[in-house]
Amino acid sequence: MMQTPQARIRYEILNVPVDAVDLHGAIDRMAAWLRSPEPGLRHVVTVNPEFVIAARRNPAFREVLGNASLATADGIGIVIAGRMLSLPIRDRVAGVDLVDGLAARSPENCRMFFLGAAQGVASEAKKVLEQRYPDAQIVGTYAGAPDDELFGMIERQLVDARPTVLLVAFGHPRQDLWINRHRERLDAHGILIAVGVGGTFDYLSGRVPRAPYLVRRLGFEWLFRLARQPQRWRRQLALPIFVILILRERFRQGRRRNLETS
Repeated sequence: MMQTPQARIRYEILNVPVDAVDLHGAIDRMAAWLRSPEPGLRHVVTVNPEFVIAARRNPAFREVLGNASLATADGIGIVIAGRMLSLPIRDRVAGVDLVDGLAARSPENCRMFFLGAAQGVASEAKKVLEQRYPDAQIVGTYAGAPDDELFGMIERQLVDARPTVLLVAFGHPRQDLWINRHRERLDAHGILIAVGVGGTFDYLSGRVPRAPYLVRRLGFEWLFRLARQPQRWRRQLALPIFVILILRERFRQGRRRNLETS
């Protein structure tokens, strides 16, 4: 029995859109796009606090996020910020869960292609998912690179594989800017959904261990990753900035409410 996706409910956190959707709802929506007769590529972004800070500094990236067909809350920081700002964003939908869930569901017309990550990582992730979900259709992998002069090589891979879902692991903001720059050519090759997935293939392949479930539930996956990959410390500098901005926005909300009730 086909499920009907819920209507999109979208909010903004520091001017970056985030959809109030859980994992099942996100996959329902993607499955509906795959069976829809309406043409056109849908761009899915997985928003975390680093995205929000990058968008404040990069207008092109902010525009891409604003135009996304689906923006999930990837990162406990986004969920906590939603609570602090009285927004009903309750569920975290990380890129790795989205890809794993899509492979598990294997909806009609879902032909996935893994693009990006270090050499060999995407193919290892493909093998893991195919063993886990025999019905999953992963039609190709390619390390590639976000440099535009290399797009022709990527395009040839896509023509041969004929995917409908392209999962791009070039890191932010490059992966989503790359999708946006090339969306007309990707659309022309029959790709219906493109998703920036960051380090998803590293996790799925087992090259980078993911935090235990309880650690993720408690919201400390970022700390686990930092302990395992201390070279990420520069990226984590966005977190205190994000916290300060959210606290400032909450203070502004409180002042507005006080003015309205006074």
